[in-house]
Amino acid sequence: MIGLLIAVALFNFLAIKLNKRLNANRVLHIWMFTSTFQLLFDMFVDFKYLGYWYFTKDIDWISILYTIFLVQPVNIIFLNYYPFKKGIVSKIMFIFGFNVVILLYENVTLLPEPWGYFHYGWWKIWYSALINPILLISLILYYHYIVSLEQKVIRYARIK
Repeated sequence: MIGLLIAVALFNFLAIKLNKRLNANRVLHIWMFTSTFQLLFDMFVDFKYLGYWYFTKDIDWISILYTIFLVQPVNIIFLNYYPFKKGIVSKIMFIFGFNVVILLYENVTLLPEPWGYFHYGWWKIWYSALINPILLISLILYYHYIVSLEQKVIRYARIK
């Protein structure tokens, strides 16, 4: 519990302080996309198949902290530092490096309480290592979609 509270406070603080790229609209979109995607994924892997769980195998109210306030700021930090204007090698290396950081943090969450709050069922760290890049690329694609929608709105507003 203590580990989760520290992580939520730290990552949200960093997301606010380090955000230079995302306007309020983009932050809201990323926040909602991440929450929805995470709930959908957890609905199957956590609740239905017990691959992993937070705190207990039951649905816990305290898990709302993780679901709403932990992954979202990490995604905002990721997008702020992602090398959009660099070459493919830089992008791949950034995703790889960020994945390593995520995996290190996941190992910390596996510590016993009060520091840890995450538990494995049949899930393995290697599944996360393989899935995280796919999730990060999905986030990047969604971000590009948001930016393109904003540009369409701006063009449309200029026409009127």
